[in-house]
Amino acid sequence: MAFKVDSLEGNENAAEYTRKAPAGGRWGQTWDAFKGNFGKIVFINIIMLVFFAPAVAIIVLRSMYISGMGMQYPFNSNTGIGYPAYPGSEGLTESIYLSADLLFYSLLIVAGFIASIGIAGGAYSLKKLMNTGGEFSFKSFFRNGVKSCYFNAVFPVTLFLVFFFMTALVGDWKDLAIATGSAKGGPITAYVFAIIATVLVGIYSGWLLAVGVSYKLKITTLIKNSFVLMIGTPIQTIFFAGLALMPVWLYLIGLSAMIVQLISYIILVLFGLSFMLLVWMSYTQGVFDAIVTPNIKAAEEAAKAKRTPQQVAVDKAEEEKQLARELVAAGKSELIGKPILPIAEEAAVAPLGMTYTRADVSRVSDDKKKLAGEISAYEQEHKNDPVYAEYNKLFAEREKALQSDGKKGKKKKVSSENLLR
Repeated sequence: MAFKVDSLEGNENAAEYTRKAPAGGRWGQTWDAFKGNFGKIVFINIIMLVFFAPAVAIIVLRSMYISGMGMQYPFNSNTGIGYPAYPGSEGLTESIYLSADLLFYSLLIVAGFIASIGIAGGAYSLKKLMNTGGEFSFKSFFRNGVKSCYFNAVFPVTLFLVFFFMTALVGDWKDLAIATGSAKGGPITAYVFAIIATVLVGIYSGWLLAVGVSYKLKITTLIKNSFVLMIGTPIQTIFFAGLALMPVWLYLIGLSAMIVQLISYIILVLFGLSFMLLVWMSYTQGVFDAIVTPNIKAAEEAAKAKRTPQQVAVDKAEEEKQLARELVAAGKSELIGKPILPIAEEAAVAPLGMTYTRADVSRVSDDKKKLAGEISAYEQEHKNDPVYAEYNKLFAEREKALQSDGKKGKKKKVSSENLLR
């Protein structure tokens, strides 16, 4: 893929958990997370539904409002002509729909701010569930999901709802224009373009959500990288967006079949929202792994290849110093504080047998003296190596900090600054 998302590298929003490599591939890992943690997925879905309650209530109230207005006006649905005929009844139905959508769909945008709480926590939790093989906590849903991802979730949700609101009003205007006998071409064309724009914005909003939940970015960087990822994977994005929306397709099919509609309601209540987010976050994670991770590895390898011998030596010394600092916490040990000659098995002093002579005793004694000399020489040669020098220096400072300072028998104050650095 010949496009860059450099700003994503190293900014992954996964500080509180460690990702596990997928055993059976990305989708095998997703399926294992779904079937092996179904109870957690249902629980996450229910939490999200709580925050979707205001949006659902607005949709229900809209339907009740339109039905109530229909009882007050003598007209047939979609025609505007009732019996007996009343003058000026053309377009009444369409006018009611326009006024209802203007009111309730504008409120739906506001409800999106509340729904975004559930979306942020749910998207983060399902991503973590998938990447860790089942880790989830209610506290993490809010602390790491909502707190760190809310603003990156509310932006795409609001963007999509604004375009949905616009499309609904354009559709109502189109119906009203046709019912009152106005020209059809312009309204129909505007409605078609509005639908296309809303679909594209919906897909883009999905990428905004995925990138915003997965990485810590500024809003401008989020907008740019999400757009690059969308146009860089057009076919895959359309396919997996359609796959993620399977519960919605089932609901739409159910509008003409009662039993299918009942099944779609059950699915949406139990795991519908979780399914959509799990599939989408799994797909986008696969894209991130294919694009971002290789860039990180390539950059690390390139940096290592460019290092000079002096830089390699400095890095090695720093690693040894860091090792010494880590070992300090375990307490000083002679086995660590001084160099120890590595002795091969064949170089060890041969033990005396069951029977031995004075010559054998002399040989063992000479071997021991020789080995002691080699050990001493090795210790003198390597005693200034960074790993030993740093280790002993830290302990010397620690012991000095614990000794009396000679003033009225008081001891120095022990702190992290004079014990360990």
